[in-house]
Amino acid sequence: MDSWEISYLHEIEQAKLARQSGNEGRARVCARRAASFLIAEYLNHQGMQIPVSSAHDRLRYFSTLPGLSPTVYEITGHLLMRVDEKFSLPDKIDLIADTLHLAQELFIR
Repeated sequence: MDSWEISYLHEIEQAKLARQSGNEGRARVCARRAASFLIAEYLNHQGMQIPVSSAHDRLRYFSTLPGLSPTVYEITGHLLMRVDEKFSLPDKIDLIADTLHLAQELFIR
């Protein structure tokens, strides 16, 4: 298993544990970091330079790339979405599920 995959799986596991503990904010942070590892590896596979290091900056950069599927753009939009004044996202948005779906979109197609 490659180091990026170990990091990705660790963050997904941390996200799930945070959610089980009732810490949805931490779960979102971990899901975003997991997505960032996926994106970095995807860019690497595409032969593209990875110009940014923070998860948020990498997500923003990725969201501007042409030629991604509508689903990938939608997931990236969810991952970049800001929380509301109650520190929540809309009920229908699950960043852990989105990140798992992103992995399928980027690597299992």
